[in-house]
Amino acid sequence: MAGLLTDVTVGVHFAALLYIGLGGFLAWRWPRSVFVHVFFAAWGVIVNVTPLQCPLTALENWFRGMQGLGPLPGGFNEYYIYGSIVPRGLLPVVGVGAIVVVIVSYVGAWKRWPRRSPVQPSGSSASPSV
Repeated sequence: MAGLLTDVTVGVHFAALLYIGLGGFLAWRWPRSVFVHVFFAAWGVIVNVTPLQCPLTALENWFRGMQGLGPLPGGFNEYYIYGSIVPRGLLPVVGVGAIVVVIVSYVGAWKRWPRRSPVQPSGSSASPSV
């Protein structure tokens, strides 16, 4: 059972990474979802620039321990992504690209944010008095 739970945790972790990278585009359709995405994006930055461990990595390590395996060498990204999905030499380019994608998604969400038009009192003209 621990092996299955490890695999499910890995799947959820990859889904979370996709959401961190692309979730801002969901705000184009559902504008208020941007607030959830900001939290996830900030969390992604925090766990990558500080020694704080991602709870999903900790959970996977716990399930691995139940199987008699050690923790992920180097963490989730190091183990599953760097060098296998993304060549190590391209990591800086991919990092900048990811930031650009998030910024583009936020600019698009901002442009699509529902804006209320000013309410005109009934019986008043649209032009201001001089």
